[in-house]
Amino acid sequence: MTELPEHILFYDGVCAMCNGIVKGVLRADTARIFQFAPLQGETAELARTLHPSFPTEMETVVYLRRGEVFLRSRAAALAAQELPYPAKALSWVRFLPVWLTDFFYGIIARVRYRVFGRYEHCPLPPAEERNRFLP
Repeated sequence: MTELPEHILFYDGVCAMCNGIVKGVLRADTARIFQFAPLQGETAELARTLHPSFPTEMETVVYLRRGEVFLRSRAAALAAQELPYPAKALSWVRFLPVWLTDFFYGIIARVRYRVFGRYEHCPLPPAEERNRFLP
């Protein structure tokens, strides 16, 4: 695979909170536009070689939209914008300054394992959704 799909959400595959958010996006994404990939996986490695701005750290969500990389709160807001209501309502944060939303994003990212836990390995997605997950 040398070309990546148009809408990929990269997430920390061992983070319980992150996996919960992915499950929520799966439910909300009735148009099925998103594909998902763990930041620890092969697809993320490929994205790092194709996109110099793609991060190496696991503390951030990454939204790769049509070849453009979005990080942290901006990634979450733009991904929410693609979803139908009520999930789309979360995209209002894109109107706030990025320095402010990323500040709060950073706080959550630092405590996510302590508050929500961590998996030993990336959990398997539901069988009916596995085709939406990239390695």
